[in-house]
Order: sequence, then structure tokens, then C-alpha cells
Amino acid sequence: MDLKVPSDSNSTLAKGPVKRLFWQYTLPAVAGMLVNGLYSTIDGIFIGRSVGAEGLAAMNLAWPIFGFIIGIGMMIGMGASAHCSICRGQGKDEKARFVLGNATVLMIGASLFLTVAILLGGEYVLKLMGANGSLLHMANHYLHLISFGSAAAIAGAALPMMVRNDERPRLATVIIATGAITNIVLDYIFIILLDLGIAGAAIATIIAQTVTAIWSLIYLFSTKARLRIKTRHFGVSPGLYKIILATGFPSLTMFIYLSFVLAVHNRLFLEYGSVLSLAAFTIVGYIQAVYYMVAEGVASGAQPLISFNHGANNNKNIHITIKLAITTALISGVLTVLVINIFPEQIASIFNASNNELINETARGFRLHLFSMYLDGFIVVAAAYFQALARAKIATWITLGNMLIQVPLLIILPEWLGVTGVWVALPLSNIFLALVVAGLIQQDLKQRPASANIS
Repeated sequence: MDLKVPSDSNSTLAKGPVKRLFWQYTLPAVAGMLVNGLYSTIDGIFIGRSVGAEGLAAMNLAWPIFGFIIGIGMMIGMGASAHCSICRGQGKDEKARFVLGNATVLMIGASLFLTVAILLGGEYVLKLMGANGSLLHMANHYLHLISFGSAAAIAGAALPMMVRNDERPRLATVIIATGAITNIVLDYIFIILLDLGIAGAAIATIIAQTVTAIWSLIYLFSTKARLRIKTRHFGVSPGLYKIILATGFPSLTMFIYLSFVLAVHNRLFLEYGSVLSLAAFTIVGYIQAVYYMVAEGVASGAQPLISFNHGANNNKNIHITIKLAITTALISGVLTVLVINIFPEQIASIFNASNNELINETARGFRLHLFSMYLDGFIVVAAAYFQALARAKIATWITLGNMLIQVPLLIILPEWLGVTGVWVALPLSNIFLALVVAGLIQQDLKQRPASANIS
């Protein structure tokens, strides 16, 4: 099974031109991620208009814990996908199938652990963020419901990535989009028509993620899959577990970072501001998440190409792919920042048109918190690049670096600038980290000259 053979010459990834393949993989990935980001945003719109500022604040308090669940799914999905593509680039298709099978077993074990952990410790974490009274009750109710759907959330995040790496980027996008549309429709039914508030949002999310997971599994078991998996591939292999988790760990680290920093922001906004400030931060976060999903889509689309060509020792294609990915992330980020700064009040009013104080505070947050947002995309793509090369340590340190820079800023700036200091800590951190990351990318590309490749 481990015998080295030439890369899979029948694979579309072995055929050029790489620029066409980049857009063939990236555009569906961006579309899928964008739809995913939009349904979360629509969650916020329904909650903002139905429940109000307190409902938005409660959702934001619950998100750090829910984000950790998604991070587990991304870790398993990215780790399995990267090694699956590397194995295929080396011509080891059967080993790639075992990677997918063992990854699925990992999802089941992780979901059982998370369900118990959230039921036992979720409320304690919410209190650490400063939640109390009705805010605590609403957020905790949401988490209890989500905990029972942790298996669906993990599988819904991981499995479409495996479908994409099976050279079916369009199908992966359709699967993700179907889940997102299901979520939006159910949001309207549960939140608006049945008036279930944030509990309705939790139920809608669980059902939608279940749809995504089931469809992905049906495909991976079908004869249409290039790497069709069977029950014999669902083993318990500590060696493969270690490879999957080690390679995918930077994805989890990214979500740990996002969850931790969001939790700190939540507490600081309640400490230096108010529930209104936290609600405004929630809206800003929804808009930020839309661009973040675009960047994740670019990274996800580039990953199969980088991993396959790394396995096939084709450095020229790696150079082309990462440069295209970085350029796409930066340009889309700059355009997004421009639109946000031109129409801040109009965007804020989508979530709640009747609360002028909330609209004004949200517009202020857009300008202060998102002015360097395009660098977020660059950092996401850079971390995914090293992950796709199975250089997990560097990818992990990129994520940890953002935390190491940002946390001191969150400690110092609010003492000096009040709530304004909370708003500006993230964009300043992005600037410092992006300079370091640019050097790491440049150094890596120098060590793999584009002329050293096999065609």
C-alpha cells in the first residue's frame, strides 16, 4: 500500500494549465464558503429583527464554543484532505482511501466528547465572558441544543472538503449551498413564523448540517467517487489519526484563536461598553465572516493543487497557485473594505432598522475594526499554504502569532482608549503579523525554485 509509484497521470490535477485548474477549484470553493457565510449572516438578520440587540449579543456569546466545534471539523477535514491529495500525487490511492475512512471515525469520537463537554462546561464559559441574567439564559439554551448536533456540525464542516479533494469541486459547492439554503428556509420558519428565537436558529443549523453531511457521505460511498470508500477503510489506525490531526491542527488552532479572541472581545465590550456595543460587534462580525469565508474558499480551492503538486514534486505549479491565491484574497479584501466604508449605515440597518444607536455604533465598528481586513485573507491563505505542504508547525505558529500579538493589545489599548481600544486591537495585530508571514512565504518559495519541477 505504501509502495512509491508515479503520480496519478489520469488525475485532472496532473494536467495543466494550472491557472485554469486554480479557478476551476477556487470559484466553486469560494461560492460554497460564501453561501455558508451568508447563511450565518442571515441568521443574524433574523435574530436582530425578531429578538433585537440582546438576541444578537447572546448569539455572539455562544459563538466561541460553537466555533470550536466547527474547528474540530475543519481540522479533520483539512488534515485528511491534504494527506489524501499528497497520497494521490504519489500514486497511493488505496492509502488515500484509508485516510478518508479513518477521518470519518475520528469525527464520530470527537462529536461524542464535545457533546458531553458542552453540556457540562458551556454555562461556565459563558459566565467567564460576562454573561448573566436573560443574556446567559438565551446563550446557554442555544449551546445545549447545538451540543446534541455536534456530530452533524463536525461532519458538515469536514466532509465537503473531502468531496472537493475527490476532484468534484462543483459538487462540493452544491452540497454546501444546499445546506445553507436549507438553513435559511428553516431560520425563517423557526425564528420568524414559529417565534422560537435563537433556539430556532440552533435547530435550523443542526438540520442543515445533517443534510450536508449525509449527502457528502452518500457520494463518498458511491461508485461516482474516484476514491470510493468502503467499510473496510473505516479502521482505527493511530498512525493515520496522528497524521490527520497533526496536519489539520492549524485549522483547529485558527478556530481556537478566533473563539478565544472573540470571547475576550465579548467580555471587554461588556466591560468597557454595553450590551449595545456587543450587539454592534456581533453585526460587524457577521460582515467580517462573509469575507473570511471568501478567503477560506480561496485557501480551500488552492489546497488540492498545492498538496498534489507537492506530492508530485512540481514546484512551478506550487509557485503559480500560491501567488494566484494571495492576489485573489487581497484584491477581494480591499474591495470589501471599500464597500463597507462607503455604505456602513445602510449595511448596519439590514440587521435592525429601528435602533439608531445600534446603527451608529455598528458603523463606527466597521470603520475601526475592519480597516485592515484584507490582511486577514492573506494570513488565512498563508496558513493554508503551509498546511497543504504538511508543514503544520509553521501554519500553527502563524495562527498563534496573531493571538500572541493581539492579546497584549487587548489588554493595553482598552485601558488607554476605552471601547475604541477594543475595536482597533485586531486590525493593528493583522498589520504586524502580515509582515512576518510575508517573509515566511518568500523564504519558503526561495527554497523550492520554480525551475525545479517535473512536468
